Amino acid sequence: MNLEAIQRAMAAAVMQPLTGDDSMRERSADGRPMAEVAASFIAPNSRLNAFERLEIYNRQYWYRVLNALAEDFPALRAVVGGERFGALSIAYLNEHPSRSFSLRNLGSKLVEWLAHRPEFAGRRHTLAVDVARVEWAFVEAFDSAECAPLTLAQVAALDGSSRLALQPHLRLMALNYAAEDLVLSLHQREKRQTSEAGLEHEEEEEDGAPIKLPRLRRRATWLAAHRVDLSVYYRQLEQEEFLMLEALEKGRPLGEAIEAAFADSKIAEARRAGRVQAWFTNWAELEWICAPEPEGHRTRNE
Repeated sequence: MNLEAIQRAMAAAVMQPLTGDDSMRERSADGRPMAEVAASFIAPNSRLNAFERLEIYNRQYWYRVLNALAEDFPALRAVVGGERFGALSIAYLNEHPSRSFSLRNLGSKLVEWLAHRPEFAGRRHTLAVDVARVEWAFVEAFDSAECAPLTLAQVAALDGSSRLALQPHLRLMALNYAAEDLVLSLHQREKRQTSEAGLEHEEEEEDGAPIKLPRLRRRATWLAAHRVDLSVYYRQLEQEEFLMLEALEKGRPLGEAIEAAFADSKIAEARRAGRVQAWFTNWAELEWICAPEPEGHRTRNE
């Protein structure tokens, strides 16, 4: 075997899911005995055979990616419970294994995946998807790029044909619950538990079961996650404000974005101009609005 073949064989073996008792599988994905696969590129030593030596790497890989996913979604884990979250994580990673050099991207498809897997959240499924969406928005808002915002003078000069862009770190969410406060409180709870001396753990029954939640009413909520001075904040939006931002994000001209925002709105027409002015004032202060990239520049980056 040349170096590339050895690397591919080891990567395939290491990334193969563990068994239910956290052992390496007896057979590879193509049906060969794993002992035979391991022996093809790993030598035994005085204490461990080739299979046992490879199993160490297989376990450590899976422990690391599972822990990384749990670190990004502590609120989701609390909502569905430790046991369900463990099963959820393994099932998700089987379908969407790591494809990046960075563990930051590990949960990039979790929201979409979980939306079609109600069995992993039970009666809390809708809430769990919202919680996962808020948590993933935190990850994206924290380390996404930042562009030069428009100045107040530039905002004042806009007209109906103007096309705008939003800050790359701004994330818009349409939710079924006002889940951001719950997520923030669960993150604080996680920080308290992991910062105490000795890293005290929850009792075993709490670790496996979902936590008790405050009574939450299902209510359509429009939310933005954004970054200010390396900290992420959530801000609730009016539905029309959300729709306008969403239209701008899709590249629609300002006039069309305003029409989309108020298409089915109950806000009286006489009050709409004032509403738009107030939104733009807030967006300018928060530095959410940017000039779109030139067409040629955008094409080169695609």
